[in-house]
Amino acid sequence: MNEERMELKESKLRVLNRDVIKYIAMLVMFLNHFSHIFLESGTLLKEICEDVGYFTAITMCYFLVEGYEYTRSKKKYAIRLLIFAIISQIPFQLAFQFGNLNMLFTLFFCFLILVAMEKIQNKVLQTIVVVLLVFVTVFCDWALMAAIFTILFANYKDSRKKMTISYVFAFILFGAFNTMNYLYVPGLSTAEAILHGAISAVPILVSGFVIMNMYNGKRAEKGRNFSKWFFYAFYPGHLLVLWLIKNFMM
Repeated sequence: MNEERMELKESKLRVLNRDVIKYIAMLVMFLNHFSHIFLESGTLLKEICEDVGYFTAITMCYFLVEGYEYTRSKKKYAIRLLIFAIISQIPFQLAFQFGNLNMLFTLFFCFLILVAMEKIQNKVLQTIVVVLLVFVTVFCDWALMAAIFTILFANYKDSRKKMTISYVFAFILFGAFNTMNYLYVPGLSTAEAILHGAISAVPILVSGFVIMNMYNGKRAEKGRNFSKWFFYAFYPGHLLVLWLIKNFMM
């Protein structure tokens, strides 16, 4: 009886489809990018907007793994990622003045990791190729992290327990990475840096909760084709708009 009640309760929580979660991810990514470009460093508002945006990358890694499994054409999927990664590079560099590659390139390399894990039967060769692809992401946004998230999800997506462990590990890893950055912020003690690092990684756990407890495994019934292309176009589009506002409208 208790198990039945728990299953019923869990089913009632699963009210979000894939497209809704992706729209949420796009919104918080926009807030993150807006904060980087327009908000003053050291302010509470900037930190909140920046931190909530960390929900996006790990969520998109999860859907990349899911999409890889269900796509009708892996080749077309990879080509779409690569084309929009190339399109996005100029807006990305204009908006942030970064020398690295944008997040769509990261997802493209993560996609290649999934291909290597599926297609290369020799375990030694597979490991070498995967490791090389992981290190290629050093030159991309979300360096190393997105590749690690992708590998975790690819290996453990069928086990709720292992997925929970994966999200906790991702939280610790990302929190530790951000803590190291906060240690270089003038005026912050070590304890404050650890606190800031831990808070910044909370959206990783939020992503895990949403995916594992609120995602119903479905797509939206209407507007699927629109959503599919919107998610690709939004990335370069919003970066270009933010850059235009910064340089010509302020």
